[in-house]
Amino acid sequence: MFRPDQIHGMSWIESVLYFEGLQVTQKTSCFSGLNHQEILKAKSDSVTEPISEAGLEDLWQKMLQLEASELILTPYGGRMSEISASETPFQHRKGNLFEIQYLVFWNDDKETEKNIGWLRRLYASMAPYVSKSPRAAYMNYRDLDLGRNKESIQAMQKQAFGV
Repeated sequence: MFRPDQIHGMSWIESVLYFEGLQVTQKTSCFSGLNHQEILKAKSDSVTEPISEAGLEDLWQKMLQLEASELILTPYGGRMSEISASETPFQHRKGNLFEIQYLVFWNDDKETEKNIGWLRRLYASMAPYVSKSPRAAYMNYRDLDLGRNKESIQAMQKQAFGV
């Protein structure tokens, strides 16, 4: 399914550089003075059962529809399930195989509706393959599509979250 050249192991700080689009060989001093104008929207899912090969193929095909899309798979379970909740509290430990984070990026405000629509359709298409009743998301990812949000949130505040 994956070739070795498609899998990259790295430290946490290297992953910060990688997801910022910087060379992993750069030092953390490269963070000072960053002024990116890129807009992004992200959604996440918890996966509790293996996704079928057909489901993965469908996901890959949808990801290829948009050039500026990204998929992050974060493994859970395994050794993490062996660590007591009293040692390290973490709500996603038991029963989750991995977390999926879906992201889309753009630079032009005129592309907002197209990109958010694409991400919402991708997210909806994954419903058969992810957690259910309730459908779970990673607690530290802010997604204004989920839960209750004050009606008084100003458009600029929503825009900061890519909505």
